[in-house]
Amino acid sequence: MEPVAVGLVGAGPWARIAHAPMLAKGPHTRLAGVWARRPDSAADLGAPVFTRIEELFDHCEAVAFCVPPAVQAEYAILAARAGKALLLEKPLADSLDDARRVADVVAETGVASQMVLTLRYAAETREFLARCAEIAPLGGHAANISNVLLGGHVFGTPWRLERGALLDVGPHVVDLLDAALGPVTGVRAHGDPLGWTGLMLEHEGGAVSEASLCMAAGGDLPPSTVAVYGREGNAVLRPAGGNALEVVAEEFAATVRAGGGHPLDAAHGLRLQRVIAEAEAQLTP
Repeated sequence: MEPVAVGLVGAGPWARIAHAPMLAKGPHTRLAGVWARRPDSAADLGAPVFTRIEELFDHCEAVAFCVPPAVQAEYAILAARAGKALLLEKPLADSLDDARRVADVVAETGVASQMVLTLRYAAETREFLARCAEIAPLGGHAANISNVLLGGHVFGTPWRLERGALLDVGPHVVDLLDAALGPVTGVRAHGDPLGWTGLMLEHEGGAVSEASLCMAAGGDLPPSTVAVYGREGNAVLRPAGGNALEVVAEEFAATVRAGGGHPLDAAHGLRLQRVIAEAEAQLTP
């Protein structure tokens, strides 16, 4: 299969650590070019740097986004209207309205879309979800605790410092519990997105789960975990990542070439954003 030519929007830390190497590595994709609001930041990513995003669109068949959620929403709509497949970061947008606009344009144009919910592509996660399907799950809990908001962290970017754990790691956690226990049908939230956030999720079929999110904890921190308990056993996930990014690129290329959908598409990103928005509305400002 001819590698899919993917343009990259953004040149920040995650673009350098993950997106650019993933797309350039091949064999399923090639990095066709980069556009960033500060072109000098993209100069050493090993691909042509374009000063206008429309020029990037002219040189690729798909676009990957590694920018703040509000910027992703804006430019994903432009890319979709230009007929480009979309590789989208989480969250889909900075607001439910913008997420809905992105998903609507994807549906209207028929372009392929896929979310980079990294944990879902890891082998250990897929084994965990297969195990969950075997144990008649009753409920579970998840914890995602880090120090990103304490200052000086490479991912302590303005949107994370403003919106906190719920918008950043919330999509990962909600997505995993949703996949393990059934579609989320309701959420109750308490706490502070810049401190400690607690979620209680209700799932289709009657299962209930709880999640703890925090990006402002100091000291030595335990690894993130997701645990599910059922009538016929239990399953525990301690994400390691492995070759997740290689799988992202491979599945995105297959999605683009097939011209069809992916289970983790923009519509799925919108569904996660609905849960996050409902939870965020319940938290103390």
